[in-house]
Amino acid sequence: MQATTAKQVHELFVERFNAQDADGLIELYEPNAVILPPGVPEVVSGHAAIRAVLDGILALKGKMENTIVRVIERQDIAILYSLWTVSGIGPDGAPVTLGGTTSDVVRRQGDGCWLFAIDNPLGGAA
Repeated sequence: MQATTAKQVHELFVERFNAQDADGLIELYEPNAVILPPGVPEVVSGHAAIRAVLDGILALKGKMENTIVRVIERQDIAILYSLWTVSGIGPDGAPVTLGGTTSDVVRRQGDGCWLFAIDNPLGGAA
């Protein structure tokens, strides 16, 4: 399933994250998309590098919750603001909770589906 609205990109992300579907997650990104991973100062770009970031977060075997706060859309581009948390288990076996407020940029593709162009999970705190 592809995102047919800008908002649906976040909805599908949560669904696929909670299903531990790494392949499904990467399908939500443009080939040259970028992500600003939590705790990493550099921007990461491209499917292979983004997959490595996502695999690290999926390793927590966590559950994601997400509340879409606002979608600002203009023609074929939109910014999504959402409040999210992931509760899982760290490598040491201790509980881990991550979270933030996104400011993600998604773009409508030629086939009408929407994909991440910029995944900024910590918004202005990044």
